[in-house]
Amino acid sequence: MPAFITFGRILFAVFFIFSGASQLLDVSATAQMITDKVVIPGMLTTYTTQLEGMTGMPMAQMLAIATGVLELICGLAIALNFGSRFFAIVLMLFVIAATFYYYDFWNQAAAEAKTNNLIHALKNLSIIGGLFIIAGIGRGPRSNEPAYTDV
Repeated sequence: MPAFITFGRILFAVFFIFSGASQLLDVSATAQMITDKVVIPGMLTTYTTQLEGMTGMPMAQMLAIATGVLELICGLAIALNFGSRFFAIVLMLFVIAATFYYYDFWNQAAAEAKTNNLIHALKNLSIIGGLFIIAGIGRGPRSNEPAYTDV
């Protein structure tokens, strides 16, 4: 059974590794999607302006790079079983935020767009469930504790 868990963990992590790498390889498209969907709260504009001045990049581009790096690092860590519990929790929070901002089916007027976004939101809910399992298993069962996967 441990081989199944390892194989499943690696296959699950491929989604985040591919997504993070894709975002980093096309930062401009990712930044455009962020610009279209995410609104920075007004009380943070002072800080975002300072960050933009320090880096010379627009906030959407910095967020695109940050999300790509986050997904890539967390995906690799889960695949390699290094700090998988911590990185699964980080990805849980990220997927929750991404689902809220990107797949807001409750704000869609057209029935087709609402249904499509609902399907994506439910897919993300399933991904969050998988991340809960990875966080629950962690590095795997201890040798002196019975594993809940043992039947």
